[in-house]
Amino acid sequence: MITPQQQARLITEFNRTGSITMSARKAGMDRKTAAKHLEDPGIKDPIARHWRTRADPLAAVWPEAESFLDAAPELEAKALFEHLLEIRPELLKVGHLRSFQRRVQQWRRQHGPVPEVIFPQEHRPGELMQLDWTHAKELEVSIAGKPLDHLLCQAVLPYSNWQWAIRCQSESMLSLRQGLQEALDRLGKVPKLLQTDNSSAATHRIGAGSERDFNSEFLSLVNHYGLAVRTIHVASPNENGDVESQNRHLKRRLNQHLLLRGYRDFATEADYDQFLERVMVAANKQRGTRVAEELAVMSPLPPTRLCDYDEVDCRVCSHSTIRVKKTTYSVPARFIGRRLRARVYERHVEVYHERERIAQMPRSTGRQAVIDYRHVIEALLRKPGAFARYHYREELFPNNTYRLAYDRLVHDFGQRPGELEYLRLLKLTAELGINAVAGPLGEWVSPCNPPWRTAALRQMLCPPLVEEVVERPVDLSVYDALLGRELAHVA
Repeated sequence: MITPQQQARLITEFNRTGSITMSARKAGMDRKTAAKHLEDPGIKDPIARHWRTRADPLAAVWPEAESFLDAAPELEAKALFEHLLEIRPELLKVGHLRSFQRRVQQWRRQHGPVPEVIFPQEHRPGELMQLDWTHAKELEVSIAGKPLDHLLCQAVLPYSNWQWAIRCQSESMLSLRQGLQEALDRLGKVPKLLQTDNSSAATHRIGAGSERDFNSEFLSLVNHYGLAVRTIHVASPNENGDVESQNRHLKRRLNQHLLLRGYRDFATEADYDQFLERVMVAANKQRGTRVAEELAVMSPLPPTRLCDYDEVDCRVCSHSTIRVKKTTYSVPARFIGRRLRARVYERHVEVYHERERIAQMPRSTGRQAVIDYRHVIEALLRKPGAFARYHYREELFPNNTYRLAYDRLVHDFGQRPGELEYLRLLKLTAELGINAVAGPLGEWVSPCNPPWRTAALRQMLCPPLVEEVVERPVDLSVYDALLGRELAHVA
């Protein structure tokens, strides 16, 4: 019996090759049968069989399976089959899996939910910019051996696929302000419309309802650049499809360049930022023609750029710390009781007294305190007993080497003397810098080395300067001349 599929394949292959033998072989039929069908294309198809030739192995269990599918249409066929196999082992066998999957597929076509229709959109040059954040932890980038957990804030022009992204710590107004302004500065022009998603507190006032209005900071930013703004519906990332797609493409491109580089570790965060910039510049060079079309119809940039930071006024408490956006930061102890002003950037915090910058620290995105040992070490040396139960003691270990040094000193000299030696070590580090001390310290903390004290390390790193004294021969004639003048005066 020749099926309609075989007939269609026969005609397709014969039109392509002109060979009956080859066409018959491709369609899976005898050459004479193929010739007969080619001579008389009007041969009626055989009547489709509508009866079963064997008993339905799923008849007993299918009504129960259908009830599960009605309740949860997203259930996968294999998961449902394994569940039914567990509760109805007498009605099913493992070999029925493929038949069950075909039955579920047939049910979905007839009774399942209708898939959502995605309507392709036609973009116009210079009209739209889309902005979104994406997690980049999968790139496995590290800074000086320490994993860098970060996001990328990316802006995309859907018409030309021009893109620009910056590294950031969180999906915040600070990262949005910096990311958008960096993209517009790099582009050199301003499109008509900015589109964002609907889930970010950086752009919206998040409430219990589905209606979310833009917050005042975001509106101030887009008004400064003359951008109209719109948002997508909640839980509808396909409406922001271009930037969502570019998020995947950017991370894949970065991963390929990291593979070509041979390693994923960078000496500093600035080195990684330069790497990110080089990759995007190279990608945008391939889009020059369509980018030029967009630039021709865009508006010019405003003459000024908004600040990339928020300012917070704060007072230094007796702990030599300040509270900035629910996070504790240390400052030099001489400012206790003074009012300071903190500038909160996306990745760091600067603290000012009047117009003088007195501290700069990495910004913490959570509630973990940021304590700089250089701010409190003098006070701790005057009160070493406070170190044992100091609330922020864990912040006084700059890296794992210092933690090992503390454990070694306490083991060798006891709790209180060991803590005092560790504080002296921090004092030495504050004077010379962590780069000068950490290297030799890593060798000294080895268990095979004998006990040591900070004074010995200081002597090795800062040997005393011994000045060479040159002895001059004594010239008594000078004394004789002086004596002669004095005697003459007396006489």
